[in-house]
Amino acid sequence: MSNEKKEPDLMEKIVSLCKRRGFIFQSSEIYGGLNSCWDYGPLGSELKRNVKDAWWNAVVRAREDVVGIDASILMHPRVWEASGHVAGFTDPLVDCKQCKKRFRADHIGVATSGPPRPPRKEGEGEAPAEPSASEPLAAPAPKRCPECGGELTEARQFNLMFKTFMGPVEESASVVFMRPETAQGIFVNFENVQTSARLKIPFGIAQIGKSFRNEITPGNFIFRTREFEQMEIEFFCKPGTDEQWFEHWKAERLQWYIDLGIRREKLRMRPHAADELAHYAKACVDVEYEFPFGWSELEGVANRADFDLKRHQEYSGKSLEYFDDATREHYIPYVIEPSAGADRSILTFLVDAYEEVQTEKETERFLRLHPKLAPIKVGILPLVNKAGMPELARQVFDGLRKRLACYYDTAGAIGRRYRRQDEIGTPFCCTIDGQSLEDKTVTVRHRDSREQPRVAIPDLGAFLAEKIENAKSNRV
Repeated sequence: MSNEKKEPDLMEKIVSLCKRRGFIFQSSEIYGGLNSCWDYGPLGSELKRNVKDAWWNAVVRAREDVVGIDASILMHPRVWEASGHVAGFTDPLVDCKQCKKRFRADHIGVATSGPPRPPRKEGEGEAPAEPSASEPLAAPAPKRCPECGGELTEARQFNLMFKTFMGPVEESASVVFMRPETAQGIFVNFENVQTSARLKIPFGIAQIGKSFRNEITPGNFIFRTREFEQMEIEFFCKPGTDEQWFEHWKAERLQWYIDLGIRREKLRMRPHAADELAHYAKACVDVEYEFPFGWSELEGVANRADFDLKRHQEYSGKSLEYFDDATREHYIPYVIEPSAGADRSILTFLVDAYEEVQTEKETERFLRLHPKLAPIKVGILPLVNKAGMPELARQVFDGLRKRLACYYDTAGAIGRRYRRQDEIGTPFCCTIDGQSLEDKTVTVRHRDSREQPRVAIPDLGAFLAEKIENAKSNRV
Protein backbone atom coordinates (compact mmCIF):
# COMPACT_ATOMS: atom_id res chain seq x y z
CA MET A 1 0.00 0.00 0.00
CA SER A 2 1.24 3.46 -0.84
CA ASN A 3 0.85 4.83 2.69
CA GLU A 4 2.97 2.10 4.30
CA LYS A 5 6.05 3.20 6.20
CA LYS A 6 8.92 0.93 5.15
CA GLU A 7 12.28 0.60 6.90
CA PRO A 8 14.46 -1.75 4.83
CA ASP A 9 17.57 -0.78 6.84
CA LEU A 10 15.95 -2.16 10.01
CA MET A 11 15.56 -5.59 8.44
CA GLU A 12 19.22 -5.55 7.44
CA LYS A 13 20.17 -4.72 11.03
CA ILE A 14 17.98 -7.54 12.39
CA VAL A 15 19.46 -10.08 9.97
CA SER A 16 22.99 -8.93 10.82
CA LEU A 17 22.39 -9.11 14.56
CA CYS A 18 20.82 -12.57 14.25
CA LYS A 19 23.90 -13.97 12.52
CA ARG A 20 26.49 -12.14 14.62
CA ARG A 21 24.99 -13.12 17.95
CA GLY A 22 23.87 -16.65 17.12
CA PHE A 23 20.12 -16.31 16.69
CA ILE A 24 19.62 -17.41 13.08
CA PHE A 25 22.00 -18.55 10.32
CA GLN A 26 21.54 -19.22 6.61
CA SER A 27 21.02 -22.96 6.12
CA SER A 28 24.01 -24.79 4.59
CA GLU A 29 25.92 -21.52 4.50
CA ILE A 30 29.35 -23.12 3.89
CA TYR A 31 27.93 -24.50 0.61
CA GLY A 32 26.56 -21.14 -0.47
CA GLY A 33 23.29 -21.48 1.43
CA LEU A 34 19.87 -22.84 0.53
CA ASN A 35 17.35 -20.18 -0.43
CA SER A 36 14.67 -19.45 2.18
CA CYS A 37 15.94 -22.05 4.65
CA TRP A 38 17.28 -20.99 8.04
CA ASP A 39 18.98 -22.60 11.02
CA TYR A 40 18.37 -21.44 14.59
CA GLY A 41 21.59 -21.01 16.58
CA PRO A 42 22.15 -21.20 20.35
CA LEU A 43 20.21 -18.04 21.20
CA GLY A 44 17.65 -18.50 18.43
CA SER A 45 16.74 -22.01 19.50
CA GLU A 46 16.18 -20.77 23.06
CA LEU A 47 14.04 -17.88 21.80
CA LYS A 48 11.99 -20.21 19.60
CA ARG A 49 11.43 -22.63 22.47
CA ASN A 50 10.32 -19.76 24.70
CA VAL A 51 7.85 -18.46 22.09
CA LYS A 52 6.33 -21.91 21.60
CA ASP A 53 6.17 -22.49 25.36
CA ALA A 54 4.45 -19.12 25.88
CA TRP A 55 1.85 -20.04 23.25
CA TRP A 56 1.31 -23.55 24.64
CA ASN A 57 1.00 -22.25 28.19
CA ALA A 58 -1.59 -19.67 27.11
CA VAL A 59 -3.82 -21.88 24.95
CA VAL A 60 -3.46 -25.33 26.53
CA ARG A 61 -2.14 -25.28 30.10
CA ALA A 62 -4.06 -22.18 31.17
CA ARG A 63 -7.37 -23.53 29.83
CA GLU A 64 -9.58 -26.50 30.64
CA ASP A 65 -11.18 -26.66 27.20
CA VAL A 66 -8.10 -27.16 24.97
CA VAL A 67 -5.85 -30.23 24.69
CA GLY A 68 -2.79 -30.84 22.54
CA ILE A 69 -1.66 -33.36 19.95
CA ASP A 70 1.42 -33.94 17.82
CA ALA A 71 0.33 -35.41 14.49
CA SER A 72 2.57 -37.02 11.87
CA ILE A 73 4.05 -34.88 9.10
CA LEU A 74 3.32 -37.62 6.54
CA MET A 75 -0.36 -38.46 6.13
CA HIS A 76 -2.52 -40.60 3.85
CA PRO A 77 -2.69 -38.95 0.40
CA ARG A 78 -6.51 -38.93 0.56
CA VAL A 79 -6.28 -36.40 3.39
CA TRP A 80 -4.99 -33.80 0.95
CA GLU A 81 -7.60 -34.70 -1.65
CA ALA A 82 -10.35 -34.17 0.91
CA SER A 83 -8.89 -30.88 2.10
CA GLY A 84 -8.59 -29.55 -1.45
CA HIS A 85 -4.80 -29.23 -1.44
CA VAL A 86 -4.12 -31.70 -4.27
CA ALA A 87 -6.39 -29.93 -6.72
CA GLY A 88 -6.29 -26.36 -5.52
CA PHE A 89 -3.25 -25.45 -3.41
CA THR A 90 -1.66 -23.49 -6.22
CA ASP A 91 -0.13 -20.16 -7.16
CA PRO A 92 0.17 -18.70 -10.69
CA LEU A 93 3.80 -18.99 -11.84
CA VAL A 94 5.65 -17.15 -14.62
CA ASP A 95 9.30 -17.45 -15.74
CA CYS A 96 11.53 -14.86 -17.34
CA LYS A 97 12.91 -16.22 -20.61
CA GLN A 98 15.98 -13.99 -20.32
CA CYS A 99 17.18 -14.00 -16.67
CA LYS A 100 15.37 -17.27 -15.78
CA LYS A 101 13.90 -15.84 -12.56
CA ARG A 102 10.47 -16.99 -11.42
CA PHE A 103 7.64 -14.86 -10.07
CA ARG A 104 4.14 -15.22 -8.71
CA ALA A 105 2.04 -13.76 -11.49
CA ASP A 106 -0.36 -12.02 -9.10
CA HIS A 107 2.56 -10.36 -7.26
CA ILE A 108 3.85 -8.58 -10.37
CA GLY A 109 0.54 -7.57 -11.88
CA VAL A 110 0.27 -10.34 -14.46
CA ALA A 111 -3.32 -11.03 -15.40
CA THR A 112 -4.63 -14.58 -15.41
CA SER A 113 -7.93 -16.07 -16.43
CA GLY A 114 -9.94 -19.18 -15.80
CA PRO A 115 -12.74 -19.80 -13.31
CA PRO A 116 -12.62 -17.34 -10.39
CA ARG A 117 -11.09 -18.76 -7.24
CA PRO A 118 -10.65 -17.20 -3.81
CA PRO A 119 -7.11 -15.90 -3.33
CA ARG A 120 -4.66 -17.95 -1.31
CA LYS A 121 -3.97 -16.34 2.03
CA GLU A 122 -0.52 -14.85 2.53
CA GLY A 123 0.11 -15.94 6.09
CA GLU A 124 1.21 -19.21 7.64
CA GLY A 125 -2.40 -20.09 8.37
CA GLU A 126 -3.24 -19.97 4.68
CA ALA A 127 -5.24 -22.67 2.98
CA PRO A 128 -5.99 -23.92 -0.52
CA ALA A 129 -8.26 -22.26 -3.00
CA GLU A 130 -11.38 -24.08 -4.16
CA PRO A 131 -10.24 -27.01 -6.35
CA SER A 132 -10.01 -25.69 -9.91
CA ALA A 133 -6.32 -25.75 -10.68
CA SER A 134 -6.67 -27.86 -13.81
CA GLU A 135 -8.24 -24.95 -15.69
CA PRO A 136 -5.95 -23.12 -18.15
CA LEU A 137 -4.69 -19.63 -17.53
CA ALA A 138 -4.55 -16.78 -20.00
CA ALA A 139 -1.30 -15.31 -21.26
CA PRO A 140 0.15 -12.73 -18.88
CA ALA A 141 -0.08 -8.98 -19.26
CA PRO A 142 2.32 -7.26 -18.93
CA LYS A 143 4.77 -9.65 -20.53
CA ARG A 144 7.94 -8.07 -19.15
CA CYS A 145 10.17 -9.21 -16.30
CA PRO A 146 10.31 -6.72 -13.40
CA GLU A 147 14.02 -7.53 -12.91
CA CYS A 148 15.52 -7.36 -16.41
CA GLY A 149 12.66 -6.40 -18.73
CA GLY A 150 12.77 -9.75 -20.51
CA GLU A 151 9.77 -11.58 -21.89
CA LEU A 152 7.73 -13.70 -19.47
CA THR A 153 6.24 -17.11 -20.12
CA GLU A 154 2.53 -17.71 -19.96
CA ALA A 155 1.21 -18.12 -16.42
CA ARG A 156 0.65 -21.66 -15.19
CA GLN A 157 -0.59 -23.06 -11.92
CA PHE A 158 2.08 -24.38 -9.57
CA ASN A 159 1.14 -26.72 -6.69
CA LEU A 160 2.92 -25.74 -3.50
CA MET A 161 3.06 -29.14 -1.84
CA PHE A 162 6.34 -31.02 -1.60
CA LYS A 163 6.07 -34.58 -2.95
CA THR A 164 8.04 -37.54 -1.72
CA PHE A 165 7.76 -41.32 -1.92
CA MET A 166 6.98 -43.85 0.78
CA GLY A 167 8.64 -47.23 0.34
CA PRO A 168 11.51 -48.49 -1.81
CA VAL A 169 9.96 -47.83 -5.23
CA GLU A 170 9.39 -44.36 -6.64
CA GLU A 171 6.05 -44.73 -8.39
CA SER A 172 2.77 -42.87 -8.44
CA ALA A 173 1.15 -45.34 -6.04
CA SER A 174 3.74 -44.50 -3.37
CA VAL A 175 3.50 -40.69 -3.58
CA VAL A 176 2.95 -38.88 -0.28
CA PHE A 177 3.17 -35.20 0.59
CA MET A 178 5.01 -33.19 3.20
CA ARG A 179 2.11 -31.55 5.00
CA PRO A 180 1.49 -27.93 3.97
CA GLU A 181 -0.38 -27.19 7.22
CA THR A 182 -0.89 -28.76 10.63
CA ALA A 183 -4.68 -28.30 10.69
CA GLN A 184 -5.59 -31.48 8.83
CA GLY A 185 -3.76 -33.63 11.40
CA ILE A 186 -6.18 -32.21 13.96
CA PHE A 187 -9.30 -32.73 11.86
CA VAL A 188 -8.61 -36.37 11.10
CA ASN A 189 -8.01 -37.00 14.80
CA PHE A 190 -11.16 -35.23 15.95
CA GLU A 191 -13.01 -38.39 16.99
CA ASN A 192 -9.89 -40.05 18.48
CA VAL A 193 -9.19 -37.07 20.73
CA GLN A 194 -12.81 -36.40 21.63
CA THR A 195 -13.54 -39.95 22.75
CA SER A 196 -10.19 -40.75 24.41
CA ALA A 197 -10.10 -37.50 26.39
CA ARG A 198 -13.88 -37.62 27.03
CA LEU A 199 -14.31 -34.05 25.81
CA LYS A 200 -17.59 -32.25 25.38
CA ILE A 201 -18.31 -29.47 22.89
CA PRO A 202 -17.04 -26.76 23.00
CA PHE A 203 -13.39 -27.80 23.09
CA GLY A 204 -10.19 -27.18 21.18
CA ILE A 205 -7.24 -29.19 19.93
CA ALA A 206 -3.88 -27.42 19.67
CA GLN A 207 -0.74 -28.38 17.82
CA ILE A 208 2.73 -26.98 17.16
CA GLY A 209 4.52 -28.53 14.21
CA LYS A 210 6.50 -28.20 11.00
CA SER A 211 4.82 -27.52 7.67
CA PHE A 212 6.30 -27.29 4.17
CA ARG A 213 5.34 -25.16 1.18
CA ASN A 214 7.25 -24.87 -2.06
CA GLU A 215 6.75 -21.11 -2.21
CA ILE A 216 7.54 -19.42 -5.52
CA THR A 217 8.71 -16.18 -3.93
CA PRO A 218 9.72 -16.64 -0.30
CA GLY A 219 11.50 -13.77 1.37
CA ASN A 220 11.84 -11.13 4.08
CA PHE A 221 14.15 -13.31 6.17
CA ILE A 222 12.06 -15.79 8.22
CA PHE A 223 8.75 -14.10 7.36
CA ARG A 224 8.02 -16.41 4.42
CA THR A 225 9.96 -19.67 4.17
CA ARG A 226 9.51 -23.09 2.62
CA GLU A 227 9.88 -24.91 5.95
CA PHE A 228 8.23 -23.35 8.99
CA GLU A 229 6.49 -24.13 12.26
CA GLN A 230 2.83 -23.44 12.87
CA MET A 231 0.99 -22.93 16.16
CA GLU A 232 -2.65 -23.76 15.49
CA ILE A 233 -5.86 -24.35 17.39
CA GLU A 234 -8.99 -25.93 15.97
CA PHE A 235 -11.79 -25.01 18.38
CA PHE A 236 -14.92 -27.11 17.90
CA CYS A 237 -18.26 -25.58 18.85
CA LYS A 238 -21.99 -26.03 18.28
CA PRO A 239 -23.36 -24.37 15.14
CA GLY A 240 -25.00 -21.13 16.21
CA THR A 241 -22.37 -20.41 18.87
CA ASP A 242 -19.55 -20.02 16.34
CA GLU A 243 -19.78 -16.23 16.04
CA GLN A 244 -19.46 -15.86 19.80
CA TRP A 245 -16.36 -18.08 19.86
CA PHE A 246 -14.95 -16.28 16.82
CA GLU A 247 -15.06 -13.00 18.76
CA HIS A 248 -13.57 -14.70 21.81
CA TRP A 249 -10.53 -16.03 19.95
CA LYS A 250 -9.96 -12.77 18.07
CA ALA A 251 -9.62 -10.95 21.40
CA GLU A 252 -7.54 -13.72 23.00
CA ARG A 253 -5.00 -13.91 20.22
CA LEU A 254 -4.51 -10.15 19.90
CA GLN A 255 -4.00 -9.85 23.66
CA TRP A 256 -1.34 -12.61 23.65
CA TYR A 257 1.00 -10.47 21.56
CA ILE A 258 0.34 -7.39 23.68
CA ASP A 259 0.98 -9.32 26.92
CA LEU A 260 4.37 -10.37 25.53
CA GLY A 261 5.42 -6.81 24.86
CA ILE A 262 4.37 -6.06 21.26
CA ARG A 263 3.41 -2.41 21.01
CA ARG A 264 -0.35 -2.04 20.55
CA GLU A 265 0.04 0.73 17.98
CA LYS A 266 1.99 -1.66 15.74
CA LEU A 267 -0.88 -4.17 15.64
CA ARG A 268 -4.21 -4.09 13.87
CA MET A 269 -7.11 -6.44 13.12
CA ARG A 270 -7.99 -6.63 9.43
CA PRO A 271 -11.22 -8.42 8.46
CA HIS A 272 -11.27 -10.22 5.12
CA ALA A 273 -13.65 -8.88 2.51
CA ALA A 274 -16.24 -11.27 1.08
CA ASP A 275 -14.28 -11.76 -2.15
CA GLU A 276 -11.08 -12.40 -0.18
CA LEU A 277 -12.32 -15.26 1.98
CA ALA A 278 -10.96 -18.75 1.46
CA HIS A 279 -13.56 -21.18 0.15
CA TYR A 280 -14.06 -22.87 3.53
CA ALA A 281 -14.33 -19.68 5.60
CA LYS A 282 -17.48 -18.08 6.94
CA ALA A 283 -15.34 -15.22 8.28
CA CYS A 284 -11.66 -14.44 8.80
CA VAL A 285 -9.64 -11.73 10.51
CA ASP A 286 -5.87 -11.24 10.29
CA VAL A 287 -3.81 -9.94 13.17
CA GLU A 288 -1.38 -7.71 11.29
CA TYR A 289 1.89 -6.13 12.39
CA GLU A 290 3.68 -3.16 10.86
CA PHE A 291 6.92 -4.82 9.79
CA PRO A 292 9.81 -2.83 8.28
CA PHE A 293 8.48 -3.90 4.87
CA GLY A 294 4.90 -2.81 5.65
CA TRP A 295 1.74 -4.18 7.26
CA SER A 296 1.56 -7.98 6.92
CA GLU A 297 -0.24 -10.90 8.48
CA LEU A 298 1.03 -12.17 11.82
CA GLU A 299 -1.82 -14.56 12.56
CA GLY A 300 -5.17 -15.51 11.06
CA VAL A 301 -8.36 -16.28 12.99
CA ALA A 302 -10.91 -18.01 10.78
CA ASN A 303 -14.43 -19.35 11.19
CA ARG A 304 -14.09 -22.52 9.08
CA ALA A 305 -17.71 -23.57 9.75
CA ASP A 306 -18.15 -27.35 9.21
CA PHE A 307 -16.23 -27.59 5.93
CA ASP A 308 -13.31 -29.74 7.05
CA LEU A 309 -15.09 -32.38 9.11
CA LYS A 310 -17.74 -32.77 6.40
CA ARG A 311 -15.10 -33.27 3.72
CA HIS A 312 -13.20 -35.87 5.75
CA GLN A 313 -16.44 -37.64 6.58
CA GLU A 314 -17.28 -37.75 2.86
CA TYR A 315 -13.84 -38.93 1.71
CA SER A 316 -13.17 -41.42 4.51
CA GLY A 317 -16.67 -42.85 4.86
CA LYS A 318 -16.36 -42.49 8.65
CA SER A 319 -18.93 -40.56 10.65
CA LEU A 320 -17.49 -37.46 12.30
CA GLU A 321 -20.76 -36.32 13.85
CA TYR A 322 -20.81 -35.31 17.49
CA PHE A 323 -23.56 -36.57 19.80
CA ASP A 324 -24.66 -34.02 22.38
CA ASP A 325 -25.81 -35.86 25.52
CA ALA A 326 -27.60 -32.81 26.90
CA THR A 327 -29.75 -32.06 23.84
CA ARG A 328 -29.74 -35.56 22.27
CA GLU A 329 -28.62 -34.03 18.97
CA HIS A 330 -26.19 -35.26 16.32
CA TYR A 331 -24.32 -32.55 14.41
CA ILE A 332 -21.05 -31.70 12.68
CA PRO A 333 -19.29 -29.08 14.85
CA TYR A 334 -18.25 -25.70 13.54
CA VAL A 335 -14.58 -24.77 13.88
CA ILE A 336 -12.80 -21.57 14.86
CA GLU A 337 -9.13 -21.63 13.84
CA PRO A 338 -6.49 -19.29 15.29
CA SER A 339 -3.38 -20.03 13.21
CA ALA A 340 0.00 -18.45 13.93
CA GLY A 341 3.51 -19.06 12.68
CA ALA A 342 6.26 -19.60 15.25
CA ASP A 343 8.91 -18.22 12.88
CA ARG A 344 6.84 -15.21 11.93
CA SER A 345 6.11 -14.53 15.61
CA ILE A 346 9.84 -14.69 16.37
CA LEU A 347 10.55 -12.14 13.64
CA THR A 348 7.85 -9.87 15.10
CA PHE A 349 9.28 -10.07 18.62
CA LEU A 350 12.79 -9.34 17.30
CA VAL A 351 11.70 -6.39 15.16
CA ASP A 352 9.51 -4.87 17.87
CA ALA A 353 12.19 -5.27 20.54
CA TYR A 354 15.11 -3.83 18.56
CA GLU A 355 16.24 -0.37 19.56
CA GLU A 356 19.33 1.76 19.03
CA VAL A 357 20.52 4.43 21.46
CA GLN A 358 23.16 6.86 20.29
CA THR A 359 25.67 7.92 22.95
CA GLU A 360 28.69 10.22 22.67
CA LYS A 361 30.97 7.23 22.08
CA GLU A 362 28.92 4.67 20.14
CA THR A 363 25.59 3.27 19.08
CA GLU A 364 24.18 0.96 21.74
CA ARG A 365 21.83 -1.78 20.59
CA PHE A 366 19.04 -3.24 22.68
CA LEU A 367 16.68 -6.16 22.24
CA ARG A 368 13.95 -5.25 24.68
CA LEU A 369 12.45 -8.73 24.69
CA HIS A 370 9.86 -9.67 27.29
CA PRO A 371 11.65 -11.55 30.11
CA LYS A 372 9.61 -14.70 29.40
CA LEU A 373 10.91 -14.77 25.82
CA ALA A 374 14.51 -13.68 26.39
CA PRO A 375 16.90 -16.54 25.51
CA ILE A 376 19.18 -15.62 28.43
CA LYS A 377 17.42 -14.51 31.60
CA VAL A 378 20.42 -13.33 33.59
CA GLY A 379 24.07 -12.54 32.96
CA ILE A 380 26.48 -13.34 35.78
CA LEU A 381 29.35 -10.85 35.74
CA PRO A 382 32.22 -10.53 38.23
CA LEU A 383 33.23 -6.86 38.37
CA VAL A 384 36.90 -7.75 37.93
CA ASN A 385 38.57 -11.04 37.13
CA LYS A 386 40.47 -11.27 40.44
CA ALA A 387 40.22 -10.84 44.22
CA GLY A 388 37.92 -13.83 44.67
CA MET A 389 35.10 -12.32 42.58
CA PRO A 390 35.21 -14.93 39.76
CA GLU A 391 34.99 -17.75 42.31
CA LEU A 392 31.93 -16.26 44.00
CA ALA A 393 30.40 -15.45 40.60
CA ARG A 394 30.82 -19.09 39.61
CA GLN A 395 29.00 -20.17 42.74
CA VAL A 396 26.13 -17.83 41.88
CA PHE A 397 26.11 -19.11 38.29
CA ASP A 398 26.06 -22.76 39.37
CA GLY A 399 23.24 -22.05 41.83
CA LEU A 400 21.04 -20.40 39.19
CA ARG A 401 21.64 -22.21 35.91
CA LYS A 402 19.43 -25.22 36.66
CA ARG A 403 16.57 -22.83 37.29
CA LEU A 404 17.18 -20.06 34.77
CA ALA A 405 19.05 -19.67 31.50
CA CYS A 406 22.26 -17.93 32.58
CA TYR A 407 25.38 -16.62 30.88
CA TYR A 408 28.74 -16.24 32.64
CA ASP A 409 31.00 -13.53 31.21
CA THR A 410 34.37 -12.19 32.36
CA ALA A 411 35.72 -10.84 29.06
CA GLY A 412 36.24 -7.07 28.88
CA ALA A 413 35.19 -4.05 30.90
CA ILE A 414 31.92 -4.32 32.82
CA GLY A 415 30.24 -1.69 30.62
CA ARG A 416 31.01 -3.63 27.46
CA ARG A 417 29.71 -6.83 29.03
CA TYR A 418 26.46 -5.05 29.93
CA ARG A 419 26.10 -3.92 26.33
CA ARG A 420 26.64 -7.45 25.02
CA GLN A 421 23.81 -8.67 27.23
CA ASP A 422 21.59 -5.72 26.22
CA GLU A 423 22.06 -6.61 22.55
CA ILE A 424 20.85 -10.20 22.99
CA GLY A 425 17.87 -9.20 25.13
CA THR A 426 19.02 -10.36 28.58
CA PRO A 427 16.67 -8.62 31.07
CA PHE A 428 18.91 -8.87 34.17
CA CYS A 429 22.63 -8.84 34.98
CA CYS A 430 24.03 -9.83 38.37
CA THR A 431 27.30 -8.12 39.19
CA ILE A 432 29.58 -9.58 41.84
CA ASP A 433 31.76 -6.86 43.38
CA GLY A 434 33.79 -6.16 46.50
CA GLN A 435 30.70 -5.76 48.68
CA SER A 436 29.50 -9.18 47.50
CA LEU A 437 32.54 -10.76 49.15
CA GLU A 438 31.67 -9.03 52.43
CA ASP A 439 27.90 -9.44 52.76
CA LYS A 440 26.98 -12.04 50.12
CA THR A 441 24.76 -9.66 48.12
CA VAL A 442 24.89 -8.85 44.40
CA THR A 443 23.80 -5.94 42.26
CA VAL A 444 20.90 -6.82 39.96
CA ARG A 445 20.93 -4.49 36.95
CA HIS A 446 17.61 -4.13 35.11
CA ARG A 447 18.15 -3.88 31.35
CA ASP A 448 15.65 -1.09 30.64
CA SER A 449 15.07 0.84 33.86
CA ARG A 450 18.79 0.62 34.78
CA GLU A 451 17.77 0.16 38.42
CA GLN A 452 20.40 -1.72 40.41
CA PRO A 453 19.03 -3.06 43.71
CA ARG A 454 21.19 -5.26 45.89
CA VAL A 455 19.83 -8.74 46.54
CA ALA A 456 21.11 -11.40 48.94
CA ILE A 457 22.56 -14.38 47.07
CA PRO A 458 20.26 -16.93 48.83
CA ASP A 459 17.23 -14.88 47.71
CA LEU A 460 18.44 -14.27 44.15
CA GLY A 461 16.69 -17.18 42.43
CA ALA A 462 13.28 -16.38 43.90
CA PHE A 463 13.76 -12.65 43.20
CA LEU A 464 14.53 -13.19 39.51
CA ALA A 465 11.84 -15.84 39.01
CA GLU A 466 9.20 -13.51 40.45
CA LYS A 467 10.33 -10.62 38.24
CA ILE A 468 10.19 -12.79 35.12
CA GLU A 469 6.87 -14.46 35.91
CA ASN A 470 5.07 -11.22 36.80
CA ALA A 471 6.55 -8.97 34.11
CA LYS A 472 3.70 -7.03 32.56
CA SER A 473 5.65 -5.89 29.52
CA ASN A 474 9.08 -6.05 27.95
CA ARG A 475 10.17 -2.98 29.90
CA VAL A 476 11.63 -4.51 33.07
